[in-house]
Amino acid sequence: MDKANVLESSRYWREVIIAVGADYPDVELDHMYVDNCAMQLVKNPKQFDVLVTENMFGDILTDQASMLTGSLGMLASASLGGKIGLYEPSHGSAPKYTGMQRVNPIATILSGAMLLRFSLDLEEEAGCIERAVNKVLDLGYRTADLMEEGKELVNTIQMGDRIIEQVLAGI
Repeated sequence: MDKANVLESSRYWREVIIAVGADYPDVELDHMYVDNCAMQLVKNPKQFDVLVTENMFGDILTDQASMLTGSLGMLASASLGGKIGLYEPSHGSAPKYTGMQRVNPIATILSGAMLLRFSLDLEEEAGCIERAVNKVLDLGYRTADLMEEGKELVNTIQMGDRIIEQVLAGI
């Protein structure tokens, strides 16, 4: 995703992406302007598998895409390249909620699953964590950001504990 039609930095970004993409002929590379991407995320999000863009556009698109999952607290992320990967929730640290037990821990937990999969090659363990998260959500537990009628409200620690219980149960 770029804005190569109006930004010189985006034209350079596109050149670099094309050069890097040539090293991965089995990966399909499509270019899209970021404004069209924002619209397409709302119109037909299933058309996307992976979005690659620079930081500013990534910040904007991840906030928008988070609403497809119900909350920014659901979006894990990874910055991959070279020998080191950085894994973190898309939402950042949310310091204004420190000590309040209101933050959804799922994005952080799923970022850990991504680390297991992409940096440590532990596919089975990553899958176990993802299944545990899905099971807890299927059981109806929700943090405040996801709360809806008929579900059970839990805080940050309680959500984490329920996910741990499912991991230990071997889900």
